[in-house]
Amino acid sequence: MPATDYQSSSPSSLAHFGRSILSLGREQVHSITMEGSSLEAELESFQQHVTDRFLELSSVVHDDLLSLSWVGKLLDCFLCCQEEFRAILHNHRAQVLRPPLDRMVSDYFERSVKALDLCNAIRDGIEQIRQWQKLLEIVLYALGHQRSIGEGQFRRAKKALIDLAIGMLDDKDSNASLAHRNRSFGRSTGSKDHHNHNHNHNHSHSHSHSTYHHRSLGHFRSLSWSVSRTWSAARQLQAIGNNINPPRGNDLVASSGLAMPVFIMNSILLFVMWALVAAIPCQDRGLNVHFTIPRNFSWAAALLSLHERIMEESKKRERKNSCALLKEIHLIEKCAREMNDLAESVHFPLTEEKEHEVRQIVQQVSQVCDALKNGLDPLERQVREIFHRIVRSRTEDLDSLGRPSYAE
Repeated sequence: MPATDYQSSSPSSLAHFGRSILSLGREQVHSITMEGSSLEAELESFQQHVTDRFLELSSVVHDDLLSLSWVGKLLDCFLCCQEEFRAILHNHRAQVLRPPLDRMVSDYFERSVKALDLCNAIRDGIEQIRQWQKLLEIVLYALGHQRSIGEGQFRRAKKALIDLAIGMLDDKDSNASLAHRNRSFGRSTGSKDHHNHNHNHNHSHSHSHSTYHHRSLGHFRSLSWSVSRTWSAARQLQAIGNNINPPRGNDLVASSGLAMPVFIMNSILLFVMWALVAAIPCQDRGLNVHFTIPRNFSWAAALLSLHERIMEESKKRERKNSCALLKEIHLIEKCAREMNDLAESVHFPLTEEKEHEVRQIVQQVSQVCDALKNGLDPLERQVREIFHRIVRSRTEDLDSLGRPSYAE
């Protein structure tokens, strides 16, 4: 603008121009402040929701801890937390693309991919429980619908219970073979012999590649096989848990606090997968996972309390040799033990007292069968949903955040 134009400007117009500059500055500052307070509110809300969900989970009475219904609530908790976490990342894409948050988010997605194999193994474990359920149903059919219990019916029920006991004792080996007979969501290591897969399984499959981190998630495809014979749930949990540490102060500052929800989701992912391995039979189970969560976080106390309670349960004398800690599995073992003990002392025809004892055990078997019938299918659907949600969120989120959909 020529100098003469400035000179011709009236004092009032110059004052207006100055006020416009000041106003523009205030609007920018206000916008930045609003964005900061909005992010702070989101982070506080997320932490509060995580706290509330884990407090509800930890309020479970002792007898229902690790029941099918409780495990279902735990998986619901994970799915809700993950959706909220994804929304936070989506709302603050610019921050997520900058160091150090870009690497933290990428690390979380890599951990979540390692959980895909655990989902497959857990699904195999659910199928194993279904096999036990069928044997329990033979016991019910033999003893539960008879006016009087004869020696033939009792012998048939006893054989089913012996098969059940052998299956549960031999769980480690049977799970390895089951992984080859029974396919769930699918995984590929890229080896040639896995192209000869079982086509008889009709479920929808996806593909996990926890071993091959450099392959694009675009390569996820329908394959009908599960974890290999040498795969270990304990090692996979350790791989997920490696280097999960609370964010340092400078990382919190550099990420505007967003490092915290990443740490929270890493911790939730590890805990949920650990609890599934504790509850459900799977290959090479192991619960010695270290949780590096400071108790002063509002959400930490409930999560750590649950961890301690589950560990205490695993150390009980009657649970030490159990194939898994699911409440319903404990009830199966209890029914089988009581029936086998009773079988050693019965003579036919049964006395009224012995028949009453048999009927009581059969009633317990019936209740366990009902619980399995009502709980296993919904649990499998949730595990399947977690599997597909992990695949979908990793591909969609990395694409939307402008990052390649493979590990760098």
